[in-house]
Amino acid sequence: MSDRLDFSGRNLYELDSYSVSEIGTIFETAKVMKQIIKRDYKKIPTLRGKTIATLFFEESTRTRISFELAAKRLSADVISFSSSGSSVKKGESLQDTVYTLNAMGIDLYIVRHNCPGVPQLVHKYSQKPVLNAGDGTHAHPTQALLDMFSIWEKRGTLKGLKVTIIGDILHSRVVRSNLIGMKKMGAEVTVCAPRTLMPPKVEEVYVAKCEYDLQKAVEGADVIMALRMQLERQAEGLFPCLGEYAKRYGLSKEVLKYAKDDVLIMHPGPMNRGVEILPEVADSEHSIIIEQVTNGVAVRMALLFLILGGKSNKSNATS
Repeated sequence: MSDRLDFSGRNLYELDSYSVSEIGTIFETAKVMKQIIKRDYKKIPTLRGKTIATLFFEESTRTRISFELAAKRLSADVISFSSSGSSVKKGESLQDTVYTLNAMGIDLYIVRHNCPGVPQLVHKYSQKPVLNAGDGTHAHPTQALLDMFSIWEKRGTLKGLKVTIIGDILHSRVVRSNLIGMKKMGAEVTVCAPRTLMPPKVEEVYVAKCEYDLQKAVEGADVIMALRMQLERQAEGLFPCLGEYAKRYGLSKEVLKYAKDDVLIMHPGPMNRGVEILPEVADSEHSIIIEQVTNGVAVRMALLFLILGGKSNKSNATS
């Protein structure tokens, strides 16, 4: 890779502020990072001396571990903050929490919160780069980047591919970020859900096709992504029961017959097997779900590498 774009000190709140070229650079850098994490010795000294704080005010397993592992692979020090057991439980404000951490010399913050806009507040109080690890139902840009990278790695491009996203569209921050990113990269995106789980004006806002019939939605699809039912965010009565949802919108081998023969199956996780996706599909030769997890570490390494001053060329990245 050649030096092309300067990411130093950038924030990542959502993908609308990143260009096609910048996203392409992230992909190319992630490709190099993936080579590194497959080596016997998986660490490089690029971010030695840098300190990264993960501020998670909401439960997370894979995203937190992925970010922390990415930072450690780059030799950064990691401070892991969780609201449970912290001074937040004693009434400390977000502002004072950030001021306290900032006084300890944090170089970059990774933030997850159940309220949209909190990553922007953390940047306001810290004046340090902030990566959004999920804010309410608003955005999850690094998940979208790893999803898109996973497709790009397999197909070489997203341009012209038909991508179908099925599930709880209304409450999913993952789908919002993916719609912005995938459309920007030239994919044709269809979203499919029960009417009660579809946001208003989705076709107008995201320029995506809206479909309520699962068979029609997956017809000719290059990529199918199933979404977890966001039960913790849903009001009562949005659909009769999980069994009914699985019957009408669950991803089965029978459904795959309408997609392309080489269709890619994806899921941002965690999966509810037997609800939005059957084990026969999740574990099939079409599935790249496990690869998405590996790619999550590589993409997050790429972002930390670029934002904290790494040069976007292969020789520096692999040394």
